[in-house]
Amino acid sequence: MVQLTDVTKYYGRKRALGPVSFEIDRGDTVGFLGLNGVGKTTLLRILACGLRPSSGTVTIDGLDVLRDPHEVRKRVGYLPELPPVYGDMPVSDYLTFVGLLKGMSREQVARRVPEVEEYARISEVRDMPTRTLSQGYRQRVGVAQAIIHEPDLLILDEPTHDLDPVQIMEMRGMIRALKDHHTILISSHILPEISETCDRLLILNDGEIVASGSEAELSERLMMSRRMAVTVRAGAGAAQTPEAVITGVEGVTRVERAGAAGRGDGDDAGPATYRVEGAADLRATVCRALVEAGHDVIALNRAERELERVFVGLVGGAKS
Repeated sequence: MVQLTDVTKYYGRKRALGPVSFEIDRGDTVGFLGLNGVGKTTLLRILACGLRPSSGTVTIDGLDVLRDPHEVRKRVGYLPELPPVYGDMPVSDYLTFVGLLKGMSREQVARRVPEVEEYARISEVRDMPTRTLSQGYRQRVGVAQAIIHEPDLLILDEPTHDLDPVQIMEMRGMIRALKDHHTILISSHILPEISETCDRLLILNDGEIVASGSEAELSERLMMSRRMAVTVRAGAGAAQTPEAVITGVEGVTRVERAGAAGRGDGDDAGPATYRVEGAADLRATVCRALVEAGHDVIALNRAERELERVFVGLVGGAKS
């Protein structure tokens, strides 16, 4: 679906991007992850035919973005970091304008505008000028304009920019629903946004792709340990304490008690939570060992997001 080969972008002598090369298959949801200023937006603008690369080739659905930009734009929907709305235009008129601008017939626009308004949950503001909308509604209008022509490829640059927590959750839900109909590329520096919506990651640093793969693949490649938290109620007749059982599981490298949920300091005082670190995902093994030893497992989950550790390990901390 998308193929880049040795793509670069220079502004004068300053290199903003590249060289980068990668391929994205149809139906994939891919996240471009990186600190601010590493080339994410430059890359997306090239893919959206809004910026010419300095060198290299870019093809989308078999079409070269330099030779056939108009045909490529018909296949691409693009939401910039700031939604491209005209403040004095009512939402419905704006979506009609965008549809016609993208080559749709008036009949197609008349059918499609109510569909995207309902999908993006903006029907109640369809007659309001876009300048009067909240940031959350503007982002939804931005998504609606990006999908109105039913593009094969959907490009979203920082889609949760300036949204409150509830709006962020709604936007993530909308993106997950879009995955059934589009190949999606998302740019962000917000780790949970990428982790919860994307199947594959491309991590950029200083204009170059320094790693690609799923969160689990990148964690394994960097030989990072897996961490989890397990909450246990100690069994009265158990021969070993929960901590001893967990420590004895093959592959566990560290066990630390995080505190008890009940009163007192002993293992029999109530449920207690242990932070566990190992060389692999040992959740199932640890759970089985505790139950077989006579303890009750109350909760079991990852203690922290693997992606955070992968990201810091690859980019080396904050950008100066």
